[in-house]
Amino acid sequence: MNLDAAFILRRGKLRTIWSLVFLVFAASCGNKITTRDVPVAVPETFSLSTGASALETDWWKSFEDPALNSLIDSALYYNLDLKSSWYQVAQEASNVAIIASERVPQVFLELQGGASRPVPDFVGGENTQLSLRSSYEVDLWGRVKQSKLAAQNRLKASFLDYQTLAISIAGEVALTWFSLQAFQEQLDLIQEQTEYNQQVLALIRARFASGQVRGVDILRQEQLIQNTQEQATAIQIEVKTLQNRLTVLLGAAPGSISLPSENALPELGPLPDAGLPMELINRRPDIQSSFNQMEAADREVAVAISNTYPRLTFNFTGALRSNTLTNLVESQAASLTSSLLMPLFYGGRLNAEKEQAEAFREQQIQAYGQTVLLALQEVEDALIRESLQKERIGYLESQLDLAERAFQQLRVEYLNGSIAYLDVLVSLDQMQQLKRDLVSAELDQLLFRVALFRALAGGFETPNETGGEFSFNENTIPTE
Repeated sequence: MNLDAAFILRRGKLRTIWSLVFLVFAASCGNKITTRDVPVAVPETFSLSTGASALETDWWKSFEDPALNSLIDSALYYNLDLKSSWYQVAQEASNVAIIASERVPQVFLELQGGASRPVPDFVGGENTQLSLRSSYEVDLWGRVKQSKLAAQNRLKASFLDYQTLAISIAGEVALTWFSLQAFQEQLDLIQEQTEYNQQVLALIRARFASGQVRGVDILRQEQLIQNTQEQATAIQIEVKTLQNRLTVLLGAAPGSISLPSENALPELGPLPDAGLPMELINRRPDIQSSFNQMEAADREVAVAISNTYPRLTFNFTGALRSNTLTNLVESQAASLTSSLLMPLFYGGRLNAEKEQAEAFREQQIQAYGQTVLLALQEVEDALIRESLQKERIGYLESQLDLAERAFQQLRVEYLNGSIAYLDVLVSLDQMQQLKRDLVSAELDQLLFRVALFRALAGGFETPNETGGEFSFNENTIPTE
């Protein structure tokens, strides 16, 4: 090592000593993570009682519908929104690795060359240099550490958002599939009703030919048939659009795949055990995602505070120098320097960044509380709808029974010629409409159960996590 290099090393040591003295003096100014309670009063229990059976992780399997299970498996594998969300997780995983790299020295290898004309002007100069440079920032105030922890929180939140989306997609497939089954069941019912109404029309025409009824009865019966067919057309529109929607959920273009043709709604099983509200908070991925976003924002406040403190950086350079490339090893030099950067005047930018980070943290705290409230509301709403829908179906079944008995009695009186056909027509229309309403009510009951499952559901393993191009478990920095 030459004299210049030795002098540089001694000077670097002096700078380091003074820097450390200053830093020991300022150590009491370090920042800490602050915590706050979530501004939500969580009840101890839900207002309505629930079942005793535990909620399955793959909750849709409780409907015991093989076609539904197959559709949801396909959607979890092929849905493009879900794949897009998975690659968002991959981006956040890479961001963790990028930020974590700041905690290790940065090393560069540099080769420099140059030429000067005329040659006498370059005598004694060096025109070829091979140098190894290294730079390292001492993380005195935890700025890099907190940045990495914040990135890990955002990674967790991104993965939890992915799980939330998987739950939503499974729920959307279930809703769409059950709606398709119910509409198909209504189409079959309308077909039966239309055939019956046409038989009644033929009977009325025969009685009209014998002078037993008026011609207006024929018109009224034809109107009933047209009204029934109009409802069938409206349902067919819904069926086609639901098929398109289901196909897109499966990651395919509308009309490109064949869907199952079953049209019987499944029997509804017993209510699951909703557990306690605090268990719900720990189970639901959207709540946990909001919590991690709040933690990330809290750590960003620590980063913003750290930016107002001095930064200590060490730099090392080792170089080979020569006038020619062949004599490159003849002269060596090395230097070790340290620098202490103390922010003095930034026009209020650093304080503004700190205040901005603090305001964002407060925003995330309130957002977390609101997420908890909405989750509790979803469970309560689903429980209320589930319990009251049973009563509604009971009333509809009673109405249908009364309407069928009234129709049979009016039909006999009409055939005996004691009443006008209008009474029979009104009763027939009411009875047929009640049958269709009962199918819709049974569909609503299934949809309410799906909503309850979605409100209570936690995350589950998806095909992307086990067999996708990016594996969450293998490509991320450990987050614990």
